[in-house]
Amino acid sequence: MHGCRVATGTSSEASASYYATRVTLPTLPFSSDTSLCSKELPREGTHGAGRDIPAYHIQEDAVLTQSKSITVAVSVLVAATCAACGSDSQPTRPTPVASVTAPALDAPGSDEQLDTLRPTLVVRNATADQTGTRMYEFQISDNTGFTASTSGVPGLASTVGKVGVPEGGNGKTSFTVESDLQPTTLFYWRARAVQGSSTGPWSATGTFRSKLVGFLRAGELYDPLIHGETVGQLVGSTTFIPGKGLQLNTGTSYVKYLLPQTITSGEFSMDIEGLRGNAPGDKAKVMGMQEGQDDFITNRYRVDIQYRGTTGFPPNAITFRALYGSGEDLDLRFEPSTATRMASVFLLNPTTTYHWKTTWGPEFRVVVRDGGITGNTIYNQGMGTKGTYAPNPHYAYLGAPVGRSGTESASIAGTIYRNVWLSNRPRPASLGSALRGRF
Repeated sequence: MHGCRVATGTSSEASASYYATRVTLPTLPFSSDTSLCSKELPREGTHGAGRDIPAYHIQEDAVLTQSKSITVAVSVLVAATCAACGSDSQPTRPTPVASVTAPALDAPGSDEQLDTLRPTLVVRNATADQTGTRMYEFQISDNTGFTASTSGVPGLASTVGKVGVPEGGNGKTSFTVESDLQPTTLFYWRARAVQGSSTGPWSATGTFRSKLVGFLRAGELYDPLIHGETVGQLVGSTTFIPGKGLQLNTGTSYVKYLLPQTITSGEFSMDIEGLRGNAPGDKAKVMGMQEGQDDFITNRYRVDIQYRGTTGFPPNAITFRALYGSGEDLDLRFEPSTATRMASVFLLNPTTTYHWKTTWGPEFRVVVRDGGITGNTIYNQGMGTKGTYAPNPHYAYLGAPVGRSGTESASIAGTIYRNVWLSNRPRPASLGSALRGRF
């Protein structure tokens, strides 16, 4: 008596899957007639229910009666041929899993400076040991770990991911970034292929530098200055030095920015070369801000950051003055003490890049780093403030205009500026990273 199907689970031994289980059958009129093979095994008292395809046979030593419940051993053969029930199916073979290689980077070239914020990335196609359709995943990031990050500049991306890019038919696959990347940034990128359930390894990591471009809009400005243009207004004699920045040629030269809205609390920072100890001048200005366009020195919202010349007191001192609405009200005027100024003398090197950062709001502070934005801090002075810094309209300067104090207290000739940031938010960590390693 065998060949009938029962409801049961599955297991495997060698090439055939089967179960051995004890099944308690209710009283049934058994006979030796093989027609019993067509009867369905009652569900009551069964174990391992869940499949309706296996065959079974009752072991030969079972004693069948018509008046008592019996216990029989049932072997369930999964996907076995049951001639009595007419099945001729074969075991299902699993679909082979493809082994997929990594694609190779093709373009842009390593560390290439691009002239776009929406680059096209190209890889040479991956291969596999099985036929099938391949799709690609691309990742772009401003960090080597490809961790998610926010640009800090609204509308500009510092991390991009794209999946489901179809494989190209010419041996290469490309992806064009669909939104603007953060400008003047060193980006890292990679790609990998997916075929069926197989995901291949990542390619090598490539690098490129996004377009050198600035912007000036409500709440922020960025001005790289190394590509022959500025978002500000040039005043006096200036020279763009390719790959370096903008040089102020005289003490009466400066760059002027009219901000679209007042920034009452923020950061104004930049990289500067060309500052030298024992240079001519008195209260020479590195950068400044004011309200409107009246005399800079007497302006009620004057901010000037100084590196004093040989006639300054003391010479070669870094210092500052900030007015929060009045020059006469000492509660609204903020500057280091004479003792602090005397202890802040530095013989700066004209071949060294210094990162200058001014922040204002409830605290006014100036920080100078030797060697750029990641360099050692050589100056860090600040103090709490009263009132609100609220110039309207709000102007900012690289250098400063000539005021009633004359040219001895204006800009510093020979200074080279680049990587300028002014915003009501801190500078994004990766903004300007495309400039690093070039100077």
